[in-house]
Amino acid sequence: MTSYAGRGVHGQVVELLGSRIVAGETGEGATLDLRELAAELDISLTVIRESLKVLAGKGLVAARQKRGTYVRPHTEWNFLDADVIRWRIAGGKGDALLRDLGELRAIVEPAAVRCAAQRRTDEDLRALEEALAAMSAAGDDASAAAAADTAFHRALLAASGNGMLARLDRLLEPGLRARDRLVHARREADDPVPSHRAVLDAVRARDEDRAAAAMLDLLAKSDADLDLARPHPDGAAPLLR
Repeated sequence: MTSYAGRGVHGQVVELLGSRIVAGETGEGATLDLRELAAELDISLTVIRESLKVLAGKGLVAARQKRGTYVRPHTEWNFLDADVIRWRIAGGKGDALLRDLGELRAIVEPAAVRCAAQRRTDEDLRALEEALAAMSAAGDDASAAAAADTAFHRALLAASGNGMLARLDRLLEPGLRARDRLVHARREADDPVPSHRAVLDAVRARDEDRAAAAMLDLLAKSDADLDLARPHPDGAAPLLR
């Protein structure tokens, strides 16, 4: 079986089967022959069954009496699961995911920063400052930059003072991390700190209109950065939105 660095056998099987399904190599509706898979991968049926339980939790497979274990329609997959997001991007299906993420952020985040400008606390400001400092200190470390970027947006949702908005970090974070890793890995990417600083300064000043406008500017820059970071066929220049 293919070796995946840093993973045990169980993790390798989840990775292999999950990526096959998301890439379409194992099609929707296909019934999985557990014994055949165990023989192909040279592992026990127990490992196969445990791995499929993980994939069931991600919405990729289900089991029914008389039918066995089968691949569920993609409309039933958990598109917010971090592994599913990663497999979609690795399988060349990340564009739709990132488009959906951008649209969701454009709906949620300008409204959230308006609430944050009204309700932010000193503790919220400290969390935002810490995330911004980490972003500045990350330099060329794409992983650290992505983590800091995600932390900033999580802190903004928390600063809204709305418990439901704050919990939207669970919806946004897996996709945002994938997006940020892609963007921050581009060495010539613009400095993300000024656009985030503009949002923080407006929230600090309790200026709702300026905060919402700064967030819209940040999201427009985010779209442009993402377009530049995406691979384009034949080396063609990306088209900015």
